[in-house]
Amino acid sequence: MRRREFITLLGGLVMWPLTVRAQQLPDRIRKIGVLMIIAEAEAHSEMRAFRQGLAQLGWEEGKNVKFEYRWAAGNSDRLRADAAQLAKLTDLIVAQGTPGLAAARNAIPSLPIVFVNVTDPVAQGFVQSLAHPGGNITGFALFEESMGAKWLEVLKELAPETKRVALMFNPAMAPYYGMYFQSIEAAAPPLAMQPYELPVHVEADISHVLTTVAEERNAGVIVLLDAFTLQHRDLIISKAAEYRLPVVYADRQFAESGGFVAYGADRADQFGQAGMYIDRIFKGTKPADLPIQLPTRFELVINLGAAKKLGHTIPGNLLIRANEVIE
Repeated sequence: MRRREFITLLGGLVMWPLTVRAQQLPDRIRKIGVLMIIAEAEAHSEMRAFRQGLAQLGWEEGKNVKFEYRWAAGNSDRLRADAAQLAKLTDLIVAQGTPGLAAARNAIPSLPIVFVNVTDPVAQGFVQSLAHPGGNITGFALFEESMGAKWLEVLKELAPETKRVALMFNPAMAPYYGMYFQSIEAAAPPLAMQPYELPVHVEADISHVLTTVAEERNAGVIVLLDAFTLQHRDLIISKAAEYRLPVVYADRQFAESGGFVAYGADRADQFGQAGMYIDRIFKGTKPADLPIQLPTRFELVINLGAAKKLGHTIPGNLLIRANEVIE
């Protein structure tokens, strides 16, 4: 075969899947409901990754897909109302977090639901198993069993003298907190640390409970990611700094806002991957046949500037392992 003919054939093989993929996309505009438990201002990176993930598969807003966004901003009543609205307007729902998935499931018994950032959906009863979710729900889980141990290890490196560890969360927005707490409890004895729960229900609780922790000797805090703690992260960070408490946060947005250290799953990456499942569902695959995906990318983010400002020293080992250091 001549070289020119071979190159022409190779080019055809490379382009063929793209042509077939374009032919497989439906002519009508599909409507995707995006049910978010956080505020719009908190989700720029997630939404950017989400739209990019879909665009790479040929789904472009205004061309063959339309998005209906709803932002509950930590309000449970609004979340339920948003889910009810989206049930009437869309072909598929993307639900964020455990409260978002619960609201979507209750309001939308038949539409396909792709969840993102949900902790252990099997244990919470949303799906039958990771491999075979069953029903109309599938998606991307946030929980990985080693995370509790990782938070404790980071806290121990940050403040080796820490003996008591408070796990801060909002029960309404983080009904799954017990799974994280069990993971932390299992990892605590070898590190000579004693964990305990630190629930916060309203904004005023934050100052009160952190004052209580500060009164203890050799105490530290792990702040779970939920819509409430994310919404009130500036207050949590400022109070922790005021009392000079060692704190490890479960999401990079806390470090970006002035927290010293954050470790958690890459939430934006999961939103980007969600496009793959939406594409397959729109092309005929049932959600029941799409296995639940566990997190594969984790981020250790250190705000070195915030630490220096308050005279804290970040250990060199943590800095070396960090995915990102904010100066």
